[in-house]
Amino acid sequence: MSLLSKIIPSLVSSNIVVGRRMTQTSIGSRNLVAVLQLTSNHDMEENFKICKDMITRAKKRGAAMVFLPECFDYVGRDREETINLAIDINGEYIGRFRRIAQENDIWLSLGGFHQIDPKNKVLPYNNHCIIDNEGVTRGEYQKLHLFDLEIPGKVRLLESEFNSPGKNIPSPVDTPIGKVAMNICYDVRFPELGLIHRKNGAEILTYPSAFTVPTGLAHWETLLRARAIETQSYVIAPAQTGSHNPKRSSYGHAMIVDPWGAVIGQASDTVDICYGEINLDYLQKVRQNQPVFEHRRKDIYTLVNNEQQQLSNNEDFMFADIKISKNHVFYRSKYTFAFVNIRPIVKGHVLISPIRYVKRLGDLTDEETCDIFLVTKKIQTTLEKYLNSTACTISCQDGVDAGQSVEHVHIHILPRKKDDFGDTPDAIYNEIHQHDKDGRAGRSDEEMCREADEFRKLFYPS
Repeated sequence: MSLLSKIIPSLVSSNIVVGRRMTQTSIGSRNLVAVLQLTSNHDMEENFKICKDMITRAKKRGAAMVFLPECFDYVGRDREETINLAIDINGEYIGRFRRIAQENDIWLSLGGFHQIDPKNKVLPYNNHCIIDNEGVTRGEYQKLHLFDLEIPGKVRLLESEFNSPGKNIPSPVDTPIGKVAMNICYDVRFPELGLIHRKNGAEILTYPSAFTVPTGLAHWETLLRARAIETQSYVIAPAQTGSHNPKRSSYGHAMIVDPWGAVIGQASDTVDICYGEINLDYLQKVRQNQPVFEHRRKDIYTLVNNEQQQLSNNEDFMFADIKISKNHVFYRSKYTFAFVNIRPIVKGHVLISPIRYVKRLGDLTDEETCDIFLVTKKIQTTLEKYLNSTACTISCQDGVDAGQSVEHVHIHILPRKKDDFGDTPDAIYNEIHQHDKDGRAGRSDEEMCREADEFRKLFYPS
């Protein structure tokens, strides 16, 4: 018998024993959750009454938080109805759930409703939001992965025909039961999303769903347990079940899975509530006994989260010891920001820099390195198209002896056109080296604000 074969059984046994012991002793860290299973239809009033009754029952059982499934608001009978019934998160219908949360002093995970965008005429979003016990929205997420499935003779469900895809991965929400990460249904098939949530501090992953019967029979439990095991997190999956209309049925089997991959709560195929305890002490023991995230080979591979983040109205940035006004910044991601240049050489000459103060390119983390070059590519292509440029010079003066005038990593983006520097295109490099050293006056604050606003609209359309 090999040494490894001796170690693994003892480690597994240790985890199981620890799990049992923690269940017996860590009463203070337990929180009861209620997970709803519904059969929603097109009647929003009927659906609401059922939800209200179930939330009230869950409160009486002592639940700290109630999780509702995808489409708790309605399941449309056709594309037109699905689009036309869409609601506003700040409207009357969701307002009712806010009052329920207040009246019952309970947190709600509203797992997926049809959210209209009042500013833009686009298809509704599949929106998941978390409401606290005072009725306040604590987190909001629009479904990233749209479920397009067509099996001849069995099912045709193309979500992209009636929903718009989301664009962001929000941070986990601090709740009374732990840090909750929001997902929706089909997202469960994309393990990277769960791993990013874990990296961002999640302790509980939610997958409110309306799984089709064929896919549910084949994959539902397997996927949920896999996401729990690989992230060492609780997984909570409220579900739709049964026949919604002649065209659509859902699998059901709402489920709660613990960080060891054990199913600790499950509904069958009827309208029901399943309950389970979230024990964060047990979660920490699982992570300590098998520290898989410490064993990840970050020198070989990494998780890249390529998304822009919203700009704050009160957040300035530092470029070495130079304060960059929020009014001069037109883009930011998790690790990177982009701002207009006080002495541009050409129209669209902008700078991209890491948010963290870093002097040299080699001092960036792998995540920062990936991020700054992905942002560079995005801004380059966007500005080229907007300015009708035919090429682009991208320059990084890495260190003082390379011409770096501000000791903070930064990348110059300069959109180019034919003959913009005569018959010597490379003459621009001398301009880059001299543009902040030849005594030329910088632009006014008003001019820089105007250009930043112009470029900001390319990435954050109102």
